[in-house]
Amino acid sequence: MNVYDIIFYLFAAITILSAFFVVTTRNIVYSAYYLLFAFFGVAGIYVLLGADFIAMVQLIVYVGGILILLLFGVMLTNRITSVEIRSGSIHVVPATIGVALFAGILLASMWNTEWKSVDTVTPVSTTQNLGFLLIHQYSLVFELLGILLLIALIGAASMARK
Repeated sequence: MNVYDIIFYLFAAITILSAFFVVTTRNIVYSAYYLLFAFFGVAGIYVLLGADFIAMVQLIVYVGGILILLLFGVMLTNRITSVEIRSGSIHVVPATIGVALFAGILLASMWNTEWKSVDTVTPVSTTQNLGFLLIHQYSLVFELLGILLLIALIGAASMARK
């Protein structure tokens, strides 16, 4: 077991535990904060996979945009204390079927996998290659998407103004 395995298991534990607390917490603000840790855990797993660009997009879009918007929406709502979150109705049969399918797939994948010693390779950054492709090979598409997003932004601003 090397350092990458330990770091992977740490990020996996952070992601799974925080996702569990997102679902089971009755306070919606605490649930949003646990969602923050789940997003950070997923971004850490992306970094370990060598997909550093996707990890940064995960942090910028989900943590920086969606989660902060969710937190502001929850915190600025003045009648959030009167909202009751239902968490007592668990359907036993679908939950049992889902857990059994998950366990079966997990055991089948572990049974068919031969555990060999694999040489670990240090992940290589993909951001430079992706930036080179966007600027050189796909520059027309990149510029057209920028113009399309600008038009959508102007349209959203004019609709919000009315």
